[in-house]
Amino acid sequence: MTDTPLYLRAIRGEDTPYAPVWFMRQAGRHLPEYRKLKETYSFWELARDPALACEVTLQPVRRYGVDAAILFQDIMTPLPPMGVDIDFKPGPVIADPIRSRAQVDALRVPETDEIAPFVADAIQLIRNETSTPLIGFGGAPLTLATYLIQGSGSKDYAQFRGFLRSDPAAAHALLDKLTEVSIRYLTMQVEAGAQAIQLFDSWAGLHDPATYAEFARPYNVRVFEALGALDVPRIYLAVNSLHLFDTIAGMPMDAISVDWRQPLTMVRERIPGVVVQGNLDPAWLLGPRDALLEQVDRVLTDGLGGAHVFNLGHGMMREIDPGQVQAVVDRVRAFDRSASR
Repeated sequence: MTDTPLYLRAIRGEDTPYAPVWFMRQAGRHLPEYRKLKETYSFWELARDPALACEVTLQPVRRYGVDAAILFQDIMTPLPPMGVDIDFKPGPVIADPIRSRAQVDALRVPETDEIAPFVADAIQLIRNETSTPLIGFGGAPLTLATYLIQGSGSKDYAQFRGFLRSDPAAAHALLDKLTEVSIRYLTMQVEAGAQAIQLFDSWAGLHDPATYAEFARPYNVRVFEALGALDVPRIYLAVNSLHLFDTIAGMPMDAISVDWRQPLTMVRERIPGVVVQGNLDPAWLLGPRDALLEQVDRVLTDGLGGAHVFNLGHGMMREIDPGQVQAVVDRVRAFDRSASR
């Protein structure tokens, strides 16, 4: 027997007898206890107050008994110290989107202790409150650039995609700064006590392989190499990225978080040597319980044959009933992987 938590054993590559389970966006909008806090506090107030961020992080741990907590923050958290004015309405909105090299050059690269000291404080509070492993996270450089250039959410991100093609030198200069800030920010999280790091590349799927290879992969590699020196598990999420797998393969990561568009078995074949995490379609949590549990079993069966962390293929939806989530946790816990092989 080992005292190492199940999640940390699996995310480091152990083919565990039971799959650990946690959910992206488990801390937040689907929980009534979170919505109660939102009656009093804005998102930024919750994220920037260490005690409140700790409370929100721990709400799903208390309710569901999940095998990992994920820090309550936003991928945009490290950007204001660079000189970026961000609001949430409810998604991130940039007051002055990047549209020129001069704006890129004006961005600061703050020192580590300037970036978000409240995040380090929250992590320390969380680690003091629970023995459940804590996942820190950040946005991949190209995904951060997507918001900085576009300015807000978009159907096709035309401004951003056009910028990559009309001024690639400025785009690379921006990505270089974002990479350094990301390394400093994520290093701070690990030094404060985060036990794994997930890099969210939410808009990777927008790009063809050549564009991804030029503007995403080298910067992701720099982040992962820096984290590798800290001996912390490194998880990568690239949404809707099946066409990019050949380019993603070989990055220095320990696990890949898989959306629902491809089976875990196929991911293992195309990106060998990494742990798979995922990949239940969150929409199943909005359907009938019997159908939901059938899909949970399908994902768990698909995950056999190597280390597997059960999760969703993307984040929890606001409309999801917590009772459905608890049913998933219970089903995952009842699935003996050693007996199912």
